[in-house]
Amino acid sequence: MSTTTSHPPEPEGPPEGSFRPIRLIHNESTTEIPVHLLFRDDPDPAPVTLRPAVVSRRQGTGEQPRLRRPAPARARPVPEADPGLVERPGRALPGLAGVLAGVSGVAGCAAASWWAGVLPAAAVEALGLPSAAAGAGLGPAQWAAYAGAGAFGLFGFGGLARGSTGRAWVLGLFGRYRGTVRRTGLLWVNPLLRRRRVDVRLRHWRSEPMPAADAGGVALRVVVLVVWRVRDTARAALGVEDHETYLRECVEAALARVPVEPPGGPRGGLEAAGDALTRMVGEDAAPVGLEVFSVQPVRVEYAPEVAAAIHRRRIAVLDAQQRASMLTSVVDSVEDTVTRLTMRGLVELDDYERKVLVRDLTVAFCSGRGEPAS
Repeated sequence: MSTTTSHPPEPEGPPEGSFRPIRLIHNESTTEIPVHLLFRDDPDPAPVTLRPAVVSRRQGTGEQPRLRRPAPARARPVPEADPGLVERPGRALPGLAGVLAGVSGVAGCAAASWWAGVLPAAAVEALGLPSAAAGAGLGPAQWAAYAGAGAFGLFGFGGLARGSTGRAWVLGLFGRYRGTVRRTGLLWVNPLLRRRRVDVRLRHWRSEPMPAADAGGVALRVVVLVVWRVRDTARAALGVEDHETYLRECVEAALARVPVEPPGGPRGGLEAAGDALTRMVGEDAAPVGLEVFSVQPVRVEYAPEVAAAIHRRRIAVLDAQQRASMLTSVVDSVEDTVTRLTMRGLVELDDYERKVLVRDLTVAFCSGRGEPAS
């Protein structure tokens, strides 16, 4: 008798050489780890860097994507007006050269008049000039002499300039920068050059009330004192249309970015705000040749639209503080009075009489505290 054992049919699998483990979750991505790395006989195996099993998120797994916070936008620095626009010394001669040139031109005109015979006889005799050439008349040669001598004189006198301490001349020729003259005294500058006077002294500017805000966003009006000067005359005069207006707008922009302590706040807060304003305004004004030393708030007040509300809130706070202080004082006084009466045996009170006495004393003390002092 033979016994036949039946075996269950083996599941069909992938062909040999292409076996892959069955995944429990079909929508995840895994990394295979070699088996021989897990059963090594080396007592001190070298560290092996393995990647995490799940390397990416698949749809349907319930995994939430990680949101990256966007990097805060940084203010772009103010570009320089012109990298090649830098202050350099301009050409200027002593004023004596211009005076001599002008006098020479006047002398040349007098000589041309004597040559043409139009110089008065009294002047000829006073100057001791010979009268041999008198009466030659105004011909082309005489007119040419007049033109040359007059142009020479005008060129000499027209180039005279007075340099003052704390002021500089910015020179330009047909729109091109030709240098800056910081010398003082009587100078001679080419009259064909355009001269623009720039104040290079240390200056201060007290602003009108400007809009600002505190750390909580409450609107304020701030008056600032700015101490500054022109460091590079070429950039200040040519790199921007009006450097004073530009400085004022830089202060307004800085006040919009820096929170200012409200009235009655700590003094250190105003100093910190002043340091931040000085740094910001200095960075914005440097590309146009301005040097800012200090930007300090000198007066801080609430804006008109919030001043009334802030005033009412302060009055309410002060009133609440005063009421709390008065109530505490009244309670202490009532307690002290009742304690002394009972401890000294002056009165014997039950609970009801004690409550009535406390009430009457509280009313009396509150009425006395509420009366105005005469």
